[in-house]
Formats: sequence, structure tokens, C-alpha cells
Amino acid sequence: MTRIGIVLGTTRPGRVGPQVANWVQRTAREHSGTEWETVDIADYDLPLFDEPRSPLMGDYEHPHTRKWSAKIAEFDGFVFVTPEYNRSIPSALKNAIDYLYAEWTNKAAGFVAYGSNVGGARAAEHLRLIAAGLHIATVRTQLNLSLISDFESFTTFVPTDRHTATLHQMLTEVIAWSGALAPLRAA
Repeated sequence: MTRIGIVLGTTRPGRVGPQVANWVQRTAREHSGTEWETVDIADYDLPLFDEPRSPLMGDYEHPHTRKWSAKIAEFDGFVFVTPEYNRSIPSALKNAIDYLYAEWTNKAAGFVAYGSNVGGARAAEHLRLIAAGLHIATVRTQLNLSLISDFESFTTFVPTDRHTATLHQMLTEVIAWSGALAPLRAA
């Protein structure tokens, strides 16, 4: 069974990301043959990267890193849910990604981004560059949600049918690519 992690990429108090991640998970359950789990980086309490050795080595000293590594290693692919902060991703998400290497490699990813100006598009594009460095295959379809038009009073997410259709397309692509990359992960 293909396992996909929905990575909630912000730890900010009052964040709207959990609403979006919950919607992604509810929608994803309609895709049979796949297990979905939301992974909230806030639950892992990762300090600024503090491992003495490169993640390329896979030799982790700290219990928080080993716990994070074990969770990410469980998945065949990912959907990153991220806000856009200053034309990029949140520092907490970048930090969480930087802790690991092999656990991300040869897996697929899709992006659901949100922000005020361009619906988080710059965050998603920046995340694509980061993913390329980790050998994560990113799918073409992505969602860009506007805090202005897709959230009531900037706080309550109200998905439209158009968003749901786009999300289904992206999830289908993530599932397909996750399966296609399985032989590389097995090697």
C-alpha cells in the first residue's frame, strides 16, 4: 500500500494550515489503495538543526532527529502544505527538511501553498528547488490558495469545487509518481 505524508509546514500560533491539511486528508481518503497521514512539524519540536554530522551520513545523534527520521522514512510520497512567508517557505519547514536526506530521496511530492499576494506560489516554487536537491520528484499540478479570496476574514478556509478538482489531480499524480519511484527506493 502506498503511504503519503501530508506535511504541515508551519508552527506559527494561530496558523490556518491545519484547516488546509485536514481538507487535503479528507479529500485524499477518496483515493483507494493509499494511506494518508498528516505530519505536523510542530509535533516534533525540532530545534535549529543541531546534528554534528551531515544528514547525508544518516548517523543521527539526537532522539528528536531519530524520531523525525523514522516518521518521514515511513512514506512513499508527500503533500507539503505551506504558507508563503517573505516569498519563501517558513523557516520551520526548511529546518525540518534539512534534518534528513535519504528519508526524502526517490519519493514524490505535491504542493498546496497559501498566501496573500500570489496564493503561496513563490513558496511552492522555492520548495520545488529544495526538493530537487533531495531527489524528490515533484508533480506538475499544485494548489495556490489566496488568503484574500479562499479564506473568510483571512482565517477560515472555504475550499471551492475548482480547488477540490485540482487537489484530486495533484493527489493522483503524487500516487502515480510514488509508485513509479518504488524500484529506486527498493534499490
